[in-house]
Amino acid sequence: MRRAKRNAATEGKSLTELIEAGLRQMVREPPPKPTRVLPPVSSASGGLMPGIDLNDSAALQEAEDIETARRLR
Repeated sequence: MRRAKRNAATEGKSLTELIEAGLRQMVREPPPKPTRVLPPVSSASGGLMPGIDLNDSAALQEAEDIETARRLR
């Protein structure tokens, strides 16, 4: 609030005039259109690890257990 009062005094206007000018500007200008941000596209290639069958849940669990054991070493 102090900064607004200082700005108004610097411009030789009252605080009310400064607020009115800001409101007029906001009402007059249309809001900016949001820019669409697309996620990055992966260029990775590959596939499943050798010996992994997505239809065999036991094999998936075993592969996960092996990976967890390697990380714990």
